[in-house]
Amino acid sequence: MIPENFPVTQEMVAGPLGDFTTLKDELKKGTIYLADYKILEDVPTIQVNGKQQYIAAPLCLLHQKPTGEVIPLAIQLSQHAGSQSPIFLPTDEEWIWTLAKTWVRNAEFHVHEVIAHLLRGHLMAEIFTVATLRQLPMCHPVYKLLIPHLRYSIHINVLARTFLICQGGTFDRAIAIGRKGLAVLLKKALENLTYTHLCLPDDIEARGVSSLLDYHYRDDGLKIWDAIESFVTGVVELYYQNNLAVQRDYELQAWVCDIFTKGFLARRTSGIPSSIRSVPELIKFLTMIIFTCSAHHAAVNSGQFEMGAFMPNLPASMRKPPPTMKAPVSLEDFLDTIPEMNSTSQVLSVLWVLRNENFDMKPLGEYDEEHFVEEEPKQLVTAFQARLAHISEGIKKRNMSLELPYTYLDPPNIENSTTI
Repeated sequence: MIPENFPVTQEMVAGPLGDFTTLKDELKKGTIYLADYKILEDVPTIQVNGKQQYIAAPLCLLHQKPTGEVIPLAIQLSQHAGSQSPIFLPTDEEWIWTLAKTWVRNAEFHVHEVIAHLLRGHLMAEIFTVATLRQLPMCHPVYKLLIPHLRYSIHINVLARTFLICQGGTFDRAIAIGRKGLAVLLKKALENLTYTHLCLPDDIEARGVSSLLDYHYRDDGLKIWDAIESFVTGVVELYYQNNLAVQRDYELQAWVCDIFTKGFLARRTSGIPSSIRSVPELIKFLTMIIFTCSAHHAAVNSGQFEMGAFMPNLPASMRKPPPTMKAPVSLEDFLDTIPEMNSTSQVLSVLWVLRNENFDMKPLGEYDEEHFVEEEPKQLVTAFQARLAHISEGIKKRNMSLELPYTYLDPPNIENSTTI
């Protein structure tokens, strides 16, 4: 259902939908989607180049056409419906509609970089790394399993704190919310983060995108998740014969408790376990960690420059407040709203650096350091590598028929850990 604070009507979207269907019919078919950026509401902004910057908390209604193409149907730049919060439509004058879409993309920049990338990528990797180094000895099987997937995570986060999110860093120089807004948004995002968000199969189901056509992140990601889960299952069942063995591993339980209490601040509402009581629970938890540190980060990091190189597709700030009426908009008005050249250059330089591979990049499943010395886990590694190679073959074959290939979750392009 479309929320009450976003009163889109059939009359508004009849044109984009065409003559042979209605909004009600498309809702029943499940082809209508909502991008809701409510989390950005009340996040403070800063001055860039001596000028106040702005963000919005928009709602964007999307429609998937039978061809698979997803198009925006309606945009509201506020969470509060009313005369000061018009609903922008594709039938509006060209620059009015273009400006509304650009505001949505500005919201997406902040949600993507702060929540999907920083919080759910880098900071999750840091939580898992610190707990592993603090609680598990090097001889522990979980340490041996995870340590290749935690490589360089602390290092890259120190660099981020030194150059990007430090006082006077890129966030303060070029991004609308700055460090102050970053802290507010991170706090809100952590309060809303759940175990479901971190487990791809559960997240896909919860977001209602199981039937979305041509959703390559989902399709490739689920194959990677299943491959990791199969590998983890083999390792876990090799060292834990039953649930009691899991429950009695006090080092393992201290590790899980550390993640829950220190990393997730003991929030029961997060759904993050404070202890592990069974073999299946342990398998899911370890799969989530490896997927987060490898495939999730690859998906949200590798395509940043491609998304942002055309700046209006991913603007880091907006220099004028969101429009409160459908007043005429010119090209000059649009250019006066999007970021200035110097701040755009700073953001694009960072995105360009982040899209490059680490100098000693280790693809998913490649373990140069043999932490497992027994024959059985070595065989599991070989089987994992073979399955990833098979997935890669399928992705490459599919990409040959795509106008825009989706390569970010091709296993050779996924790094074992969060390193950049």
